[in-house]
Amino acid sequence: MFDYEKRLAELAQQTVLCVGDLMLDRFVYGEVARISPEAPAPVLAVRREETAPGGAGNVARNIAGLGARCMLVSAVGADDAGRTLAAAFGKTGGQIEAKLAIDVSRPTTQKARFVSEQHSTHLLRADWEETHPLPKHCEEEVLAIALKILPGCGAVVLSDYGKGVLTPHVIETLIAAARKAKKPVIVDPKHLDYRAYKGATVVTPNRTELSRAAHRDVRAAEDIVEAAGKLIASADLDAILVTRSEEGMTLVSRKGAPVHIPSHPVKVRDVSGAGDTVVATIAAMLAMGAELQAAARVANAAAAVVVGKPGTATVNFAEMRAILVPSASRAHDEKIVRDDSLLAERLDEWRSKGLRIGFTNGCFDLIHPGHLKVLAGARAACDRLVVGLNSDASARRLKGPSRPIQDEVARAEVLAALEAVDLVVPFEEDTPLELIRRIKPAVLVKGGDYAKEQVVGHEIVEANGGEVLLIETLPERSTTRLVERSKGRG
Repeated sequence: MFDYEKRLAELAQQTVLCVGDLMLDRFVYGEVARISPEAPAPVLAVRREETAPGGAGNVARNIAGLGARCMLVSAVGADDAGRTLAAAFGKTGGQIEAKLAIDVSRPTTQKARFVSEQHSTHLLRADWEETHPLPKHCEEEVLAIALKILPGCGAVVLSDYGKGVLTPHVIETLIAAARKAKKPVIVDPKHLDYRAYKGATVVTPNRTELSRAAHRDVRAAEDIVEAAGKLIASADLDAILVTRSEEGMTLVSRKGAPVHIPSHPVKVRDVSGAGDTVVATIAAMLAMGAELQAAARVANAAAAVVVGKPGTATVNFAEMRAILVPSASRAHDEKIVRDDSLLAERLDEWRSKGLRIGFTNGCFDLIHPGHLKVLAGARAACDRLVVGLNSDASARRLKGPSRPIQDEVARAEVLAALEAVDLVVPFEEDTPLELIRRIKPAVLVKGGDYAKEQVVGHEIVEANGGEVLLIETLPERSTTRLVERSKGRG
């Protein structure tokens, strides 16, 4: 049985080579309030515009979103769009390393989508592109770079959008080199003749693309299996994974019975780039040595996440895990937050609902009834309780070299398992002052053995209109006393 909990965490150790057609995706968002007097067309009052790498670039972004590293090889034009793409990859902190040949004979491919936000409707798409094959010198440059990188990668993606980067020579050479190095090859196809991808590990068409390749309409599951089986045999493929929108996916392999994977229930907002997400996830999973069926199930979950987001979106480890791992087994660590942006996201969500946020803090080394009384009282005074937890180094400075007894991970997990606690945020400083500044709680809670003036952050909370609440503690109940007693018993 595949251990999703354990294996998903290994994605961060993988490196994937992605070679293919790179493009700049532009999304122009606005509102439609009238029809043009010049023609029967809606007028979009533009409010904002976003750009992101598309095509092979979106595959790379999804690989990086999973925590893995992507080596991207492609070609762009000598223009502003090409420079924008190069700059975007330079901001990924090394998660995506892009090697881009410059083809002066073509513009960088761009796709602009004009979207009505109030209706979540795509009104128009405009493309700037040339689809002729790369000139010979660019083709050789792309191949030389990719072949040099390939040995250090766990899998190879060929992201074929039919824009000329993946020439027959590039495809054939890379598949042969990957096969020789025993690296899986994942193809997002554009060719109608799958013999162009001869020897690939898995090809990932959607149902429409499969129909075109099979030269007949395939809708029923048995038709998909039959058509995919014939293409596997003719093109010497290991498998074909067919994406079927709301019906999920069908995996047809040279060995073994076909597998139908149902989709996850989700409110679809935008299907742009969902195929890129599937390809990226399959590649990262195969790079770690996962079986193809397990990789397909993870990719199915990843697709469910991205179609619920607007624009050309990506998926991350936590989002996939939320779908694949049973909620009971992930409940405690979903409450543990170490990322400032995720903390801000949770706080913004709570505040948007008008919820009152409370805060308390401590080392919580050995949870005892005194702790429980303070936490229960704190939660009763607010709608959501955030607990600041001293890190191991911080607890050691406060309590001495023999503390903490339990490490930070164990202490955080115990706190997160308590019903009264909504979020646990570890901090490295001696006091939670900076954390309180970020959270801006409506109520700050401490045990009654403190005076209000001694409570760290009381000035910040009161200046923001909040209150400080002191809860009476239980006598003789402290971690220090428990430790002393245990030593006394010898």
